[in-house]
Amino acid sequence: MPSIEILSSSELRAAALDCLRETSPVAKCAAVKALHTHWHAGQMTLAERAAGDEVGIPGRPLRPELVSPLLVKSRSMRTPEGRAALIHALAHIEFNAINLALDAVWRFDDMPRAFYVDWLQVAAEEAYHFSLLAAHLVTLGHAYGDFPAHNSLWDMCEKTSGDVLARMALVPRTLEARGLDAAPPVRAKLAQAGDLAAAQILDIILRDEVGHVLIGNRWFGWLCSQRALDPVPTFAELARRYKAPPMRGPFNLDARRAAGFSEEELLMLVDIET
Repeated sequence: MPSIEILSSSELRAAALDCLRETSPVAKCAAVKALHTHWHAGQMTLAERAAGDEVGIPGRPLRPELVSPLLVKSRSMRTPEGRAALIHALAHIEFNAINLALDAVWRFDDMPRAFYVDWLQVAAEEAYHFSLLAAHLVTLGHAYGDFPAHNSLWDMCEKTSGDVLARMALVPRTLEARGLDAAPPVRAKLAQAGDLAAAQILDIILRDEVGHVLIGNRWFGWLCSQRALDPVPTFAELARRYKAPPMRGPFNLDARRAAGFSEEELLMLVDIET
């Protein structure tokens, strides 16, 4: 296991910035694992303020080529290349999700200690997801970087960099929550195509992503309470202000309920579907 020296700091938030700037996916995942291990072993301090600038954020490899979402081709799941392209797309989402969690740890000051611990846990689990998908991609004759990808998830991260409330509203409980809806049909298609190993990876990801969205919901609710805001209209206003993508069904209501969405919000989603 990598030693703490690869993190260049014994302060959690500074070390999270080191991980965030790392460009190699393999090294980033190893550093996140080390960070998570050393923090829970009591070998690090939190640091009340995060030192650093935006240079090198996020660290990522030269490939994949980042293109408009409209230019990311949809391929048939009946072919090995089509399945590889799908696994690659999922791996890219998970790679971005590592950076999103690390950015939350590093960027936002004056949050409770539990906030940073929560997002460190998310980063570690996203790194695990990426490693599973990248390894499976190799069995399909490809590697991460072989297909073009888009940057929509990180784009919203940048838009919300100035307000932790907007970040919690529009990344975990909006963009990442869409994964709760998408995972079951994608899993079914992979299983139908005979890729049971990929289907099992999707099971792991869905299980953990419910927890990640729950964390986003918890901190969104906490922040709304701190600022004396009503969560439902506040979310609608933030979605409008930051031009979040519109909600589209079908929705995985059971997973969303487990992830902490209120019954009022779920009823609104039912209205969208009908």
